[in-house]
Amino acid sequence: MSEKPDYKDTVFLPKTDFPMKAGLANKEPAILARWAEAGLYEQLRAARAGRERFILHDGPPYANGDIHMGHAMNKVLKDIIVRSRSLMGYDAPYIPGWDCHGLPIEWKIEEEYRKKKLDKDAVPPAEFRAQCRAYAEKWVGIQMEQFQRLGVMGEWDDPYLTMKYESEAAIVAELMKFAMSGQLYRGAKPVMWSPVEKTALAEAEVEYEDITSTQIDVAFEIVESPVPELVGAHAVVWTTTPWTIPVNQGLAYGPEIDYVLVTPASGSAEGRKVLVASDLLAAFLHRTGAIANPETSPDLTVHFVPGSKLAGTIARHPMHQLGGFFARPRPFLPGDFVTTDAGTGLVHMAPDHGEDDFLLCKANGIDTVFAVEDDGRYRADWLWLGGQGSVINKKFNAPDGPICSDLKEAGALLAASDDFQHSYPHSWRSKAKVIFRATPQWFIPMDRPAEGRTLRQTALAAIEETRWVPARSKNRIRSMVEGRPDWVISRQRAWGVPIALYVNRKTGDYLRDEAVNARIIEAFRQGGADAWFTAHHQDLLGNDYNLADWEPVGDILDVWFDSGSTHSYVIEERYGEGVRADLYIEGTDQHRGWFQSSLLESCGTRGRAPYEGVLTHGFALDGNGRKMSKSLGNVVDPLAIIRDNGADILRMWVASTDYFEDVRIGKEVLAGTSDAYRKLRNTFRYLLGALSDFSEAEAVSPAEMPELERWVLHRLALLDAELRSAADGYEFNRYIRAITNFSNDDLSAFFFDIRKDSLYCDAASSLKRRAYRTVLSHVFEALVRWVAPILCFTAEEVWASRYPEAGSVHLETWPEVDGAWRDDALGEKWELLRALRTRVTEAIEPMRRDKIIRSSLEAEVGLTLAEPELLTAVRSVDFDELCIVSELAAGEGQEDRVSVARTENDKCGRCWRHLPEVKEDGALCARCEEVVNG
Repeated sequence: MSEKPDYKDTVFLPKTDFPMKAGLANKEPAILARWAEAGLYEQLRAARAGRERFILHDGPPYANGDIHMGHAMNKVLKDIIVRSRSLMGYDAPYIPGWDCHGLPIEWKIEEEYRKKKLDKDAVPPAEFRAQCRAYAEKWVGIQMEQFQRLGVMGEWDDPYLTMKYESEAAIVAELMKFAMSGQLYRGAKPVMWSPVEKTALAEAEVEYEDITSTQIDVAFEIVESPVPELVGAHAVVWTTTPWTIPVNQGLAYGPEIDYVLVTPASGSAEGRKVLVASDLLAAFLHRTGAIANPETSPDLTVHFVPGSKLAGTIARHPMHQLGGFFARPRPFLPGDFVTTDAGTGLVHMAPDHGEDDFLLCKANGIDTVFAVEDDGRYRADWLWLGGQGSVINKKFNAPDGPICSDLKEAGALLAASDDFQHSYPHSWRSKAKVIFRATPQWFIPMDRPAEGRTLRQTALAAIEETRWVPARSKNRIRSMVEGRPDWVISRQRAWGVPIALYVNRKTGDYLRDEAVNARIIEAFRQGGADAWFTAHHQDLLGNDYNLADWEPVGDILDVWFDSGSTHSYVIEERYGEGVRADLYIEGTDQHRGWFQSSLLESCGTRGRAPYEGVLTHGFALDGNGRKMSKSLGNVVDPLAIIRDNGADILRMWVASTDYFEDVRIGKEVLAGTSDAYRKLRNTFRYLLGALSDFSEAEAVSPAEMPELERWVLHRLALLDAELRSAADGYEFNRYIRAITNFSNDDLSAFFFDIRKDSLYCDAASSLKRRAYRTVLSHVFEALVRWVAPILCFTAEEVWASRYPEAGSVHLETWPEVDGAWRDDALGEKWELLRALRTRVTEAIEPMRRDKIIRSSLEAEVGLTLAEPELLTAVRSVDFDELCIVSELAAGEGQEDRVSVARTENDKCGRCWRHLPEVKEDGALCARCEEVVNG
């Protein structure tokens, strides 16, 4: 028996060197090196020069340690947005930056000192600051390489650093704008203070954790009152901060609250008249171990006292016998913040250690006393517990600690237990508890009018004028700005930008002089912040002022003021005065951090926000939705993902998440991302192979194309509109999902599947094949550009595979998709045909599963259709080709039915189709015979 002819050489098979195995981890560094050598970023700036600008202002990460998943997610999202705007034709520069000052870096240097048993305060300040600078420089360099490895493109040769001399000069210049406009004051009021770090903290530097504290009930003897029955009785206060009792200066009551005098028959207050709120009596009796005495009164009430009658009442401190501060009268003060939610309905007032306390006492002429030092100990000269502490120490506040022991000995401690659970602020750096502590600090007032409006009013108006993405995030920052206190901008540390002001030694007023300011700013430009600490201050003051009259401020600025000022020296200095960023992007925590400090700084100096829009993203959680923690061992390292899978997998994961919420990442999530990437890569590989040796001379116009090709162009036009909308809304999860759905469903599972026969077996000159390849070229040109912002390395590899001499794909602009390709009527028709094709495929599948046929090419299909319109649509196309079957007959019937049988037709030896015209198995069909013999 003679062998059948082999027609393999007559069949066109896709040809490409583009590998299916990505090998991203090895390829990406080489691509980065080529970009750097070619100066791709500089090329892009030149190519977009003169175009409309889009500025994404980079929120500065802290120069302290390797990047984590939050960094990676944030930077990749920024890069995707910048690249997408560049693709749209905008001039979209990206200036990366770093936050270099502040406590975390100081803390690291101090840790090194502690290991060597050295005292930080014994080191010359200039030497200490130099070490901080070197530490920051080290981590800027490391993080810069790591961010670039993610594929983030930007001006890496000239990033902004808050510690650059010109940056420090600009920060001081911004401070002076507040000073010159009167939006600055020095005052003593309670701020969050870290006794461990010895500095004030901003709200953004604090995190809350659940703790268990000591709760105590303390009796203050009433010595004067317009209510005679109260004299000799004891007002009871309840607190979870026993350490504040030594700084008590009064008692607050609620004028609308009902109080009662009771005489417990048992417990620690047995036989003593005590004053508490009526609603809290039962809880108080329980804490003190009292039992009702039915012989006296069923409810123990001795006297009913409306809160409004307590005005003018005076008590004395439990430690009054110490004299001095403790012998002063403790007045009863009406406070609208007093509630009956917990405690006794009477609140002890320590104006040094609480916002409400401070304001109420100040309104009544009671000043702060600064009893607690910066390390949390009482002043050495303090009459009670002087030199002792630290006040945040649990043992110091314990029921058997020195405070409670002394109160018990004085007969004032009615109850004490160490079982009160509540949320408490901690420093997010040292993780130590913080306290409210009154110290002289510098503040920017929120409610002092300046040019007709307060800073709060200006900021709230600016919030309304800003685009917030997602829209609900506006409510979050608005509520924070509505309720925030004055901005404390001073810190008592060494590594930062100094508050470069002079204060009059007699009046306490700070100097306002533009000439002095100019000299200070120039000194900073020449020598950075160190210029203040090493300055000849008389030279800076000039001839008009005597240094003997003016004291230089020694505090440094809150680092949030540093980063909040970046818009002035990153955006305005580079692009012009008045220019604003189009977008800020950070995590949800920055509503109380960088978003807000930037807003307040700009509103205070320019009367408007520094940004047109703000995008907020969630946090990266582990695969089970838990916060990543080294202690839990669930940290997902982005550098490990890059090393094992490549940066494009990480970038695709970022784009595919609903990043407006918290997102998950783990092995299963990454496996899904890798699978989606492989499918998309396979689409590009097919396109490259199918377009081998394609030239424009082969192209045909849409008018000449079969309906299927015109339908794909219609889908391409719809996709173009969808992607533009998604990119404009920063919805890159919708963006990448639209691309992958088009690639998998419209192309691979439908268009490619149907037309592979034409591609492989039609004559090179056939209109159908030429139309198919023309559409593939359109698809390629669009798809590779569309994915470039996300899969920046893969798109470059794909582009170079087809156009090795064309330069980078990232220099290209948005693909030209003809709007005239959209044909909704054609689209509706082909959606019906696709749905019917799916039903045919489902009917064939059982025969394939049972091995009655090996492929759909062996199937003959009969259709009866109840809808005449659908039957007309089927008959208007080559539906057996669409279904990839041997033959298909369609007729009208009462109901839709699909029947399938195995064909008796022989198979063409070249195209493998089973056709009536094939005379014997292995012979050629008419089409193939013409191609082979033509």
